[in-house]
Amino acid sequence: MPKILVVDDEFRIRQIIRKYAEFEGYEVAEAVDGMQAIEVCRKNKYDLIIMDVMMPELDGFSACREIRKFCSSPIIMLSARGEEYDKIHGFELGSDDYVVKPRSE
Repeated sequence: MPKILVVDDEFRIRQIIRKYAEFEGYEVAEAVDGMQAIEVCRKNKYDLIIMDVMMPELDGFSACREIRKFCSSPIIMLSARGEEYDKIHGFELGSDDYVVKPRSE
């Protein structure tokens, strides 16, 4: 069974992604911040990492940079920040895609 790591400080976001991923047959692990994501990635191999950018302790950009030092799993950055420079920065750090979270204002 393919394994996904979902990294987001918002419980609701993690649960939504978990629900749909498990429905599609994925095994899902969770981390609440960048530091925990690095620890979990050192111990386990994932087929995909979905990571929020703005988190406490260690942001997603910094966590992506550290994870890339020892892990080649695809990383999708998930963020409310949709500016082009944020996307470019994510790609420069090693993310494979950058998805902007929908916002309602």
